Amino acid sequence: KLRPFQFKVDRIDDMKGTMITFHPAVAASPTGALASAPLRVTREVELPRIAFSRTAQHVALGAVALAIRSAGAGRSRRSRRPVVKSFPRRARHACRASGEEWVAGKQDDREFQSEEEYLNSLELQDALPGGFRLASSSLKFIPQEAQEMGELPMKLTVICLDEASEQVAATFTQNAFPGAPVKLGRQRLREKEKIQALVVNNKISNVSPPDEDGGVKASQRICDELAKNLQLPSGKCVLPSSTGVIGWRLPVDEMVDALPHLEDLSAPGALEAATGIMTTDRYPKLAARELENGARLVGIAKGAGMIEPNMATMLCFLMTDAKLESRDEMQEVLSEAVSESFNAISVDGDESTSDSTVLISSGRVSGVSPDTFRGALRGLCRDLAAQVVRNGEGTRHVIRVAVTGAEDDRMAMKVGKAVVNGPLFKSAVAGNDPNVGRLIGKVGQTLGASGAAMAEGCVCKIGGETIFEDGQFRLDTEKERRLSGHLKFAAANCDLPYPEHRRVVDVEVILGGGGSGSAVVLGSDLTTEYVKINADYRS
Repeated sequence: KLRPFQFKVDRIDDMKGTMITFHPAVAASPTGALASAPLRVTREVELPRIAFSRTAQHVALGAVALAIRSAGAGRSRRSRRPVVKSFPRRARHACRASGEEWVAGKQDDREFQSEEEYLNSLELQDALPGGFRLASSSLKFIPQEAQEMGELPMKLTVICLDEASEQVAATFTQNAFPGAPVKLGRQRLREKEKIQALVVNNKISNVSPPDEDGGVKASQRICDELAKNLQLPSGKCVLPSSTGVIGWRLPVDEMVDALPHLEDLSAPGALEAATGIMTTDRYPKLAARELENGARLVGIAKGAGMIEPNMATMLCFLMTDAKLESRDEMQEVLSEAVSESFNAISVDGDESTSDSTVLISSGRVSGVSPDTFRGALRGLCRDLAAQVVRNGEGTRHVIRVAVTGAEDDRMAMKVGKAVVNGPLFKSAVAGNDPNVGRLIGKVGQTLGASGAAMAEGCVCKIGGETIFEDGQFRLDTEKERRLSGHLKFAAANCDLPYPEHRRVVDVEVILGGGGSGSAVVLGSDLTTEYVKINADYRS
């Protein structure tokens, strides 16, 4: 429910979207002339009919909606970004659905010139599906295990449905030492509990702390207290997630005091939640898809290190209002999507103890075909997985390895993962050094004696250039320069709070033997920045 606001249009430069600025003031027509009476904004904005293109009208309407939200519609404890919104052509182009990062030989052409441009591109697609609201809060605490560190910040993020839902599915880490929230999540799904809220905290992952039950009671208390605050039936309809330092206790009392209440819930857009769940992430990760009959699918993710999941990235939450057949159907489509996205990425080869991906639906929109939803979910998960790798700790290059000709998909995935996890090859890519022997060595090591047939006739390419064929390297001075140029083309500044682009280092491995197995894996390079981040992670 949006509060009424009034706006003055500062200027619209040339109807091409170069800049539109709004300020809370008095109502105005899009030409900038003051209206004779204030324009009352409720759920929709109707601008006067004047002579400019339909495209420009859509841009103006979108700008009004963003200005309303940024000016403070609804209640939230998070500080809002400035009301001024810019909409360059590139940002509007950047919010489109794209899957080129996962296609051999292709490059995604999305680019961003600033943090504001990147965040604007997310805001243009972050509208929540029907039946969802959010709340966030923050607190400070002193870790019991490291009191010399002093006060540390923590964020709490709540995703709440208007009604408890049976339509929920999830995948969790396969690590033998899972966190307490993972244990509770598995229990909720096993007992087929209806879920109405998700609560997420960063900074501490609540994994095997020195409590008698390994942190389970602490996570359950957070769920119970949140249920009271939101007037939910019980804490069993709340699904917890935690991420951060492993081994520390949750500061339960401080968290309970900071938990949002019912009046804090609003629909500011999913970007607020994507930002709230970050830890060492440099920027929020969000993707959305439009479905049939006005249904939406929106996903947010966090994760930058400990990324080689055995189910999903560290934390990922997928929200939709599309009504699906059953929990079993949701679990099936989620597992398929995860297998081809989050299970096909790696930053450092380490599997987290807290990995969780949750898909939940309010079920408000009927008539969405299962095939449409399946395809949309697969594409959205791949988009988010690629964002996780690009936002990896210290990542300058995203490495895409497309493997074909394997005896089966499992072998193809094994070869791809071996390449992106090879520290020598990763280091060479970080330095823009086309040391191709490290690539061939890792492929050969993975195949070993059992893969001799696939090694026969193997072809390897980087940036479309054949570097190995018929058992011999195919290199010369000019090719070396082109290979180095390809690596530099895919490089990005890992210190920026936004992704400069979405290009990749393009590696192809065509195994001999003519098998039908194939896989695409995304990974990152290995930089000094990665070491520095993890050397100082807790502080």
